[in-house]
Amino acid sequence: MNLKERAKQLKTDIPAVFISLKSKDTPLLAKIFAGITVVYALSPIDLIPDFIPVLGYLDDVIILPALIALTIRLIPHDTFERFRNEAEGIWKNGRPEKWSYAIPIVVIWLIVIWVAIKVILI
Repeated sequence: MNLKERAKQLKTDIPAVFISLKSKDTPLLAKIFAGITVVYALSPIDLIPDFIPVLGYLDDVIILPALIALTIRLIPHDTFERFRNEAEGIWKNGRPEKWSYAIPIVVIWLIVIWVAIKVILI
């Protein structure tokens, strides 16, 4: 599988990892890593800011795919294939159909930023 095919596969794997969070068939450790992966994928704040040359895109190229690969390995193969098939219909016209899943993540980050500003200013 070349890099372009892997990038297309990520479009399906990230929603499939999210779907695995809701399933009883997913082991607990896999659910923990799936939660971390989904939060990191939807987070508007990167571990390494993108404006830092080369290193800024390191998280998008290495960290996120590594988290997804680790999560997928923790889920039984046949179970994850079912999640992958279910996630196929989430993307429409190159955009996620259910973009509202990102709203709680944005709200959490806004609260964290607000608390940090309060702490700094006090």
